Amino acid sequence: MIKDFSTAISYYGKAIQFIFKYRLGWYFLIPLILTLLLFFAGMGISEHFTDYTDQWLDAKLKFDETAWYFKLLNTLVFSFIWLIFKVLFFLIFAYFAGFIILIILSPVLSHLSERVEEILTGHEYPFDLSQMLKDVLRGISLAIRNLFKEIGFMLLFFLLGFIPLVGLLVPVGLFFISAYYYGFSFMDYAIERKKLSVKASVREVSLNKGTAIGNGFVFALILMIPFIGSVFSSFVAVISTVAATMSVYSERWKNLR
Repeated sequence: MIKDFSTAISYYGKAIQFIFKYRLGWYFLIPLILTLLLFFAGMGISEHFTDYTDQWLDAKLKFDETAWYFKLLNTLVFSFIWLIFKVLFFLIFAYFAGFIILIILSPVLSHLSERVEEILTGHEYPFDLSQMLKDVLRGISLAIRNLFKEIGFMLLFFLLGFIPLVGLLVPVGLFFISAYYYGFSFMDYAIERKKLSVKASVREVSLNKGTAIGNGFVFALILMIPFIGSVFSSFVAVISTVAATMSVYSERWKNLR
């Protein structure tokens, strides 16, 4: 498992070289644009809820607007509400950003994985709209499945966190679980073209946990960077997809060819 993990990590360096060698760098633009749009949309929504909550409190509290303390109190309340919604947005975005990125970028990452396979094997896939939609829906459904699986583990680990000493290992355990499910999603873009069902894909990946964790490790690590992690992770998603596709076509996975 440790050997598979280190091998999967090594594919990141190869993936970067591969991207620039075969001029796939333009794929970086799409996740960046979509992530920024998502970020600013979320900021706009949080601003809307801030204004709405402030107006609702004004109507409920019914202070004397001519009193000197009203303006001070109104400023303090608005600032507090603004801070709460911004912190809430950043917490939600930071935790769910990985899966949000995978869901939104599923068509792009699926196409990228296919392009990498064509370069590696010489096997070209003719454009098929219905098949592309199936692949995209599978990628989205798998990301949602993995999200709920991770939430389940998060709740379990939250309870384990109350156990002395064991609680210290909870954050580490959750990180590696996140890395596993992220890696799973990146690898499945290549596995799905082998006509394996989701159940069969789950079985194959579970037999190669070290590879899956290694493929998702860097992506999960970048997401931990406060505030800017979710933006940088959009770049890393491209590299992770290339690295995961290369690892699936390594000697270890030749039974799937």
